[in-house]
Amino acid sequence: MTMIRDNLQQVTSRIVTACTAAGRDPASVRLLAVSKTFPAEAVRDAYGAGQRAFGENYIQEGVGKIQALANIRAELEWHCIGPLQSNKTRLVAEHFDWVHSVDRLKIAQRLSEQRPADLPPLQVCLQVNVDGGANKSGVSPEEAVALAQAVAALPRLRLRGLMAIPEPAVGFDAQRALFLKAAAVFDRINAAGIELDTLSLGMSADLEAAISAGSTMVRVGTAIFGGR
Repeated sequence: MTMIRDNLQQVTSRIVTACTAAGRDPASVRLLAVSKTFPAEAVRDAYGAGQRAFGENYIQEGVGKIQALANIRAELEWHCIGPLQSNKTRLVAEHFDWVHSVDRLKIAQRLSEQRPADLPPLQVCLQVNVDGGANKSGVSPEEAVALAQAVAALPRLRLRGLMAIPEPAVGFDAQRALFLKAAAVFDRINAAGIELDTLSLGMSADLEAAISAGSTMVRVGTAIFGGR
């Protein structure tokens, strides 16, 4: 508990410092604690230290934690940030609050159809492949506006923004250059009349560069929970 509390304070301090350097309000960047592979009790410890938003890469593992922490469910915000196959969309639609990894219309349509009517709309980010890696998930920057227009029209979903996971780059400037590619796609979608407010960029090793490029949500796991 003490370690997680101390780590959360250190990460928050890094966010504040990065925002100050970028001339931004620290309140404009949210911290998503990535709890994949860590037990529900680690999430409970982070909750006790004030953290409320948690990201899970592995859907069934995440659902297990959501169920294990049912007594504080109303106070937590659960984000699915891992790859999403068609056979897992129902679990995401029924249990999570956000999904960051929508990269094709078929997945969004299934999430829309499977989102229970008694739950608020599922908050959605499109995953964009900013560096062209052939084996990576994500819509291409050139196709992102069209996908955003199609997803924004679906019921039971609310399109909020973009997420990107560029290949690791060495040094602040190289990291920032990749994140700026995602920010440019974000700006193009907004310019097309689809109002986005969330740019999910940056992890433990590169959150400063992501914030400099405009990230509004950093996904931090190792720096909070420790090495996996």
